[in-house]
Amino acid sequence: MIEASDLKSSTGLRHGFFTRQGGHSAGLFASLNCGFGSGDDKPTVARNRATAGDALGVSASHLLTVWQWHSPDVIVADAPWDPLAAPKGDAIVTAKRGLAVAVLTADCAPLLFADTEAGVIGAAHAGWKGALAGVSDATIAAMEKLGARRRRITAIIGPTISQPAYEVGPEFPAPFLAQDADNADFFASSGTARHHMFDLPGYLARRMTGLGIGKVVDLGLCTYSDEDRFYSYRRATHRREQDYGRQISAIVLNAD
Repeated sequence: MIEASDLKSSTGLRHGFFTRQGGHSAGLFASLNCGFGSGDDKPTVARNRATAGDALGVSASHLLTVWQWHSPDVIVADAPWDPLAAPKGDAIVTAKRGLAVAVLTADCAPLLFADTEAGVIGAAHAGWKGALAGVSDATIAAMEKLGARRRRITAIIGPTISQPAYEVGPEFPAPFLAQDADNADFFASSGTARHHMFDLPGYLARRMTGLGIGKVVDLGLCTYSDEDRFYSYRRATHRREQDYGRQISAIVLNAD
């Protein structure tokens, strides 16, 4: 479990960007695969999620994820739900103590948010589609509705695919450049004609900073290049593997 110093210092919450290590799965899913959407054995995934919950001081039933579909949709969590019948969205916010809000990733960016003074937290899953659509903006707005102030919010960008590993095709930059011509900063040339290398965490960091939140921290961890610690969808695709695991990132307000 990787912790960001900017959140670890808070006594009011716990958080963690979990790696693939320390679980019960085997083969392609070894070992802390927390994704029910993978082809892994569901009872084993449940054991892995319980392991993650234990590290955060919550039961598996209070470790909440959503059915992610690369949207800007945010769910407000007030009580636990069935993880096999989770609501559809790509972010969760809560002001309820003892509820861990979490996202699953395997190259997309996990974002954890906290306004410790207000006692409001959030977690978001940001692939390029969700990032462009504004899942970070929507998460911050949903936190404000629960009493957070954006100038007090800290956002942490967890392990995600880095620019040197993220090659995209000729059509990819257009919607980013249509949004803002300065987004050209996040595209570098690649070794393939008309292809580019995209900086997803850089794009997210500038976008969230532009919203006026208190602090944005990028942990600078690449899922693609660090096979020992992280699952990677793109790495699995390049190897023609049939499936891949998902790591979990979560944050929880300590129970009273």
